Amino acid sequence: MIYMDTSALVALIVNEPGSAAVAAWYARSRSEIVSAAWCVTEFASALGVKQRTSQLDAAQAQAAWTRFECLIENDLRLLPVDPVDFHRAAILTLDAASGIRAGDALHLACAERAGAKGLVTLDVVMAKNAQRMKIKPVSLTP
Repeated sequence: MIYMDTSALVALIVNEPGSAAVAAWYARSRSEIVSAAWCVTEFASALGVKQRTSQLDAAQAQAAWTRFECLIENDLRLLPVDPVDFHRAAILTLDAASGIRAGDALHLACAERAGAKGLVTLDVVMAKNAQRMKIKPVSLTP
């Protein structure tokens, strides 16, 4: 089971730096792909930010949302977020040296609880924290 965070999900759906690498990994992946249900809110937020900053217009954002919903329906299993995940994420963020943000800590807590063997992310801080938690960051280079 491989966990995908929102940075990788956005890059898979919306053209941005890192998209080609994520798409190539996705095309060759044979693992079950999961993410926390929290990614739905984060993905929608990313589309909103991209509209507010004129990176996407409303039609492009709607098309991206539709592709994301298809991904959820066909290839991405959403994991529930439990109260224990919020507590674990809080503990992770208390370590100031980790540099982890709350949303990313919540992803890591969910990945850890689910027993994910790998993490697909474009976030260097997230990858370092995953490695620290014995969740292997997935290399996006062929």
